[in-house]
Amino acid sequence: MYLVLLGPPGAGKGTQAERLEKELGLPHVASGDLFREHLSKGTALGSLAKTYMDRGDLVPDDVTIAMIRERLQRPDCAQGAILDGFPRTQAQARGLDDMLADMGRALDGVLYLAVPDEELVQRLSGRWICRQCQTPYHTLFSPPAQAGVCDACGGELYQRDDDRPETVRARLRVYHQQTAPLIDYYRRAGLLVEVDGSGDIESVAAALLKVACTLAEKSDTPCR
Repeated sequence: MYLVLLGPPGAGKGTQAERLEKELGLPHVASGDLFREHLSKGTALGSLAKTYMDRGDLVPDDVTIAMIRERLQRPDCAQGAILDGFPRTQAQARGLDDMLADMGRALDGVLYLAVPDEELVQRLSGRWICRQCQTPYHTLFSPPAQAGVCDACGGELYQRDDDRPETVRARLRVYHQQTAPLIDYYRRAGLLVEVDGSGDIESVAAALLKVACTLAEKSDTPCR
């Protein structure tokens, strides 16, 4: 069974993909991790990707798809995989469809985590880190006892540029422009299943697992 986990930044795709990995026994294939693996090992694909990255250019889709193909051809993916972070555009989605067809496979479903933008801004812009010991905090979920001060060492808390509200909103604009059209693409293909991602981690995980198990039954891959 091959699944895509789709959703905006801050929707919790990585966390939920890891949970599904344990429940379904399918490997979690995160495109970001895959890039780092190829770069750190200095593989041919990693070296090729690095030439573009060093120039500040986007890595072409065919290089990314080649990395995904190589990963899906490893023995642990023989029964399927959960794709996270790929595809990001309709062009990549079409490339994935063609690649899977070449391998005699196909997507079984696309699980879309829907979360309102303002909630995403709250989630992502609430993160703060201690300058001294790097302990993370969140203004909503794990606030320090005293605002701006680390509980562990008394160090100053700061916010990374990527976590500032204006930066988060800019990231969401890019997402809506590039990745959100995938929602319609997969809905037209009859593969999209929308799941409310605005609840707590446990309730979202239960909803995703219920959908995934329904899809698993159709593909003769029973949940554990």
